[in-house]
Amino acid sequence: MPVQRQSKQFKDILPSFQVSPLTYDLLALKNEYAIARSVKNLVLTDPGERFFNPELGSRVNSLLFEPLDDIIASEVRDEIEYVINTFEPRVDLQEVTALPDFNNGELNVTIQYNIVGIEAHTQQQLTFALQPTR
Repeated sequence: MPVQRQSKQFKDILPSFQVSPLTYDLLALKNEYAIARSVKNLVLTDPGERFFNPELGSRVNSLLFEPLDDIIASEVRDEIEYVINTFEPRVDLQEVTALPDFNNGELNVTIQYNIVGIEAHTQQQLTFALQPTR
């Protein structure tokens, strides 16, 4: 008897808590969009920021205030890999790159991953820039 994979659906509410004008329900992100938002939130969350899970988060924000060089980019990459592998079980992480942009004082981050449990035909990619802000 062949093994059948059960496909899952993932939903997260929008951080803005927008309401549908038709149903008055909270609007939701689904599947790839929900997971991409979750991955980015994990990277940008500082440890101790979530009340009932103080270990959740990464040191990425504090590393952005160090002088920008290849060593800091490597530490940011390692921190992103750790937080995703530790706290996001819906993702099979493939690769993380963090390239310093010395002209703009930012790190360009690309995260490539596969989603566990849904039939996504292509590898997912999330790209964003990290800048020190206060």
